[in-house]
Amino acid sequence: MTEYLVFRLYAPLASWGEPAVGETRPSATHPGRGAILGLLGAALGIRRDDDEGQNELHESVRVAVKQRSPGILLRDYHTAQVPGERKGVVYRTRRDELSAPRKVINTILSSRDYRCDGLWTVAVWLTPGATLTLETLEQALKTPHFPLYLGRKACPPAAPLDPRRVTAERLKEALDTEFPKLIRDEQQALRLSSESLYCWEGEAAMLDGKEEGVESNDIWDSPLNRRRWQFGPRIEYRRFVRLEEGS
Repeated sequence: MTEYLVFRLYAPLASWGEPAVGETRPSATHPGRGAILGLLGAALGIRRDDDEGQNELHESVRVAVKQRSPGILLRDYHTAQVPGERKGVVYRTRRDELSAPRKVINTILSSRDYRCDGLWTVAVWLTPGATLTLETLEQALKTPHFPLYLGRKACPPAAPLDPRRVTAERLKEALDTEFPKLIRDEQQALRLSSESLYCWEGEAAMLDGKEEGVESNDIWDSPLNRRRWQFGPRIEYRRFVRLEEGS
């Protein structure tokens, strides 16, 4: 039996960053390891420049996600004004950029993706060398030090995370933890499908003891240095599971 900390993520808008090239800022359909550690770090009060605290969190937990609904893709078109390079001039803040002479201001076009009305369950468990406890993480999510966001500051959670510790024999049991419905007709309003996507790290058979139908991918979302936005690879296992009749 393993103890897990499980909680729910829902918001009208969420954005789970993926590698960005050029002007496009895509979003994954579900939160990855970096997003979940960022959420836990904010709850604990760990700042981005706190390398020791970030590393302690990184080395203490493993994560898994159950996607009930990926949400609907929303693409937001952006324009931003930024100054061009000027010899001997360093812009340290956005205010410095906007105070630059108009003749050196350029306009950058970009698009940012969001997931509308997505619904996910997250499970966190401790590594053998963990220095944090699930009790500490649970309390932090209940009374977070910093505001919590689902990817970007424009995406605050719209429902309680309702964190709780559960003991289960298999990871799937923990991810299938029931939470109070957000609204009465949740199935139709959130466009919940007849199957759920499970994503986890560890071993292929860790979800429920079966390897049949399990896919694996190298995902570059494991934080190495938050200040430099450096991420390393990890193996993520995935499997779609059809809901049982009447569930």
